[in-house]
Amino acid sequence: MSRRTDKITDENIVRLLEGRNFAFLATVRKDGSPQVTPTWIDRDNDTILVNTAKGRVKQKNVSRDPRVSISLVDDQNPYSMVTISGKVTEQTSQGADEHIDKLARRYLNADKYPGHSPDIKRVILKIKPEKIFFVPPRYQQYLSKRNHNMG
Repeated sequence: MSRRTDKITDENIVRLLEGRNFAFLATVRKDGSPQVTPTWIDRDNDTILVNTAKGRVKQKNVSRDPRVSISLVDDQNPYSMVTISGKVTEQTSQGADEHIDKLARRYLNADKYPGHSPDIKRVILKIKPEKIFFVPPRYQQYLSKRNHNMG
């Protein structure tokens, strides 16, 4: 039973966004072709947050064309997923270094992001979702068999 929405309110969607799940962020290149990057992801209420560095391809792409799409699967159940289409509404460096440290704690279990450099200026991309498509957890009975057979 999949659902479409424009709000991040379902507890399963929140769990996916606040977990250690990698997101795949698609942006639009200058020639109109898609560019996809695996990335850490976060949220602030109904705003999606992606932390990157100024001058990286995704940051340049969204500066020119703010349309993005995000795909995220549950690392515990890859048949549960969410896709989000929206637009980058703001780019800010305010709090970006602290934010990447927060993400490093979640994704790396590290107190500080190990890639800090005075030459790299961090920026938070704030994304307003316009369409959200969610598939809740399913096929758990098959996953437990698969994990048992792999061990």
